[in-house]
Amino acid sequence: MNPPTVHATLMLLPVFRDLIKPQWRAVLEELKRSGGQPASELARTTGSGYMAVKTHCEELTKAGYVIRARLPRTTIGRPEIFYSLAAKADTLFPQAGVDFTLALLDEMKRMYGESGPEKLLFQYFQKRQELWIKPLAALASVAEKAQKLAKLRSSEGCASSCECEPASPVRIVELHNPLQRVFEQYPRAVTMELRMLEALLGARVTRHELPGGRQSSPHIVFEIL
Repeated sequence: MNPPTVHATLMLLPVFRDLIKPQWRAVLEELKRSGGQPASELARTTGSGYMAVKTHCEELTKAGYVIRARLPRTTIGRPEIFYSLAAKADTLFPQAGVDFTLALLDEMKRMYGESGPEKLLFQYFQKRQELWIKPLAALASVAEKAQKLAKLRSSEGCASSCECEPASPVRIVELHNPLQRVFEQYPRAVTMELRMLEALLGARVTRHELPGGRQSSPHIVFEIL
C-alpha cells in the first residue's frame, strides 16, 4: 500500500477561517495547494460530492475568487470543468502586512537612528500626495475635493465617507485606517498624514478620534475648516 500523501498545511487568514464556511475553505485551500483541478478531482481530494463541490466553486466564481474553464475530454462525453484560483483569492491568504512594515521601520531605526523611520514615513506621505493631487486639482470646491479624497482613501482601505451638511464644516469620516498600528508606534506620522490632507484640500484640517468599540481601532473624523 502506498503511504498517504502529506500536504503542507495551508491556512487562510484567521478572519477568513472564522467567517468563510468550511466547504469554501476546503475548496480554496485545495486549489491553492494544487494550482487548479477538474471538478471531479476536486470532489475526490476534498472528500465531497461532485455536485456539492461544483456548487461551491460556482459560488466562489461568482464572487470573483475562482476562475472556471472547460477542458476538452479525451474520450466521448462532456468537457470537464476545471477550477483555479483568481488573483482576488490572494487576499484570503497571509501577506506581508503591518507586522512586516513595523519590522522594516524598526530595522531602519537600528541602521539610521531614531529619525530613520520618520524620514521614510514622510516620503511615503509625500508620494501619496503626489499621486492624489492630480485627480483633485480639477475640482473647484473643498467639498468636491473632500468627496473625491474620501473615495481615494476608501480604495486603500480607510472606509471613508464625506459629510457635507449645510451650515456645517465638511467632514471626512473614516471607520478604519490600515496604518493605525504604525501610528501607535510612530505617532508623528499622524501629523504627516494630516499635513498631506491639508495640502491636497487646500484648507486647514483638524483630526479627532472617536471610540470604535471596546477593542476596535478608533474612528477618525477630519474636519475641514
